[in-house]
Amino acid sequence: MAYRVVQWATGAMGKAVLRTVIDHPGTELVGVYTYSDRKAGRDAGELAGRPATGVLATNDVAEILALDADVVVHAGRIGPYGSHDADFIRLLESGKNVITINGYSHPAHWSGDSTERLRAACDTGGTTLMAAGLNPGFIAEQIATVATGVCASVEHIEITEAADATEVRDPAYLFGALGFGAAPAAFDPNDATQGPAVFLNGMYTETLAAVALRMGMDLERVETEHVVHPATADIELHAGVIREGTVSHTNWRWHGIAGCKRRLTMSIHWYAETAHLDDPHPPLWTVKVTGHPGIEIAVRVVKHPDDRSRMGAEQYAVAGQVINAIPYVVAAKPGLLTRPVATPARDHYPTFTPAG
Repeated sequence: MAYRVVQWATGAMGKAVLRTVIDHPGTELVGVYTYSDRKAGRDAGELAGRPATGVLATNDVAEILALDADVVVHAGRIGPYGSHDADFIRLLESGKNVITINGYSHPAHWSGDSTERLRAACDTGGTTLMAAGLNPGFIAEQIATVATGVCASVEHIEITEAADATEVRDPAYLFGALGFGAAPAAFDPNDATQGPAVFLNGMYTETLAAVALRMGMDLERVETEHVVHPATADIELHAGVIREGTVSHTNWRWHGIAGCKRRLTMSIHWYAETAHLDDPHPPLWTVKVTGHPGIEIAVRVVKHPDDRSRMGAEQYAVAGQVINAIPYVVAAKPGLLTRPVATPARDHYPTFTPAG
């Protein structure tokens, strides 16, 4: 029997998940939530570039809550970390498991009222909250953790991501959420109360906490070392123009401290030019484990050779993570589920469906 799925939001990542849920034989789409009045009332197939499904998108949360579904895939707009908790609570209390692509790899890391409210919602609905995604979700919590299996001792793990911001087509996301085009002196990137740090710090603190948990490491704290770099010239992009001297490259860095030493590092480069990169053609991710022995892994995500769509490989990969996480969250005991070390694909979807 197929899992009954609701897709929450239909932005770039949400659309990729929606398309994959429609295509996949192991899932049945039963609802779609959209923030957009323009998309409300339209068939999910139309939004995903697929034939009509008979499922119409809605921007009425009450309609989503009333549905009979196994899981809601939450791909909401990025905001301050924890800003979607109210949505999660309503969904969990209504008897629907929730998979979110925006963090929550190890929600039990946090103490306080917010965490307790999420736990209580799971208890009320008999449901589970779980993370899926690439980073957070895949590269640190799964790949880097598994890589240490060849090491007799581990001194330090560093995960580096290099994301090409020229592919971002949404001006609000590039110049707002990511902080591009701002004067470098206009804000302190290490101030947790402003700029992208407002939503990034909580997310990646939790990521490092999940890795530390799997490693049996006593994580004392997470400290930041964020930097921004100025554009060497005007950069014209689909989303707008980044002026010379304004932010064209951000490097967000979090260090996990254990035993008074930096044992874990997450480093994320968002760049619109390669002038400040060590490698002008970096892989999407690099994992470097310093240990006995050490190990280095470079990871690239590539599209199916027959796929001619504009959708990126990373978008499809997020959808794959979600699809493969569904059986785990549905089978889990009610509560806050720390990201599993492995969520492999199940061999019931062996063929590629050309994108519309």
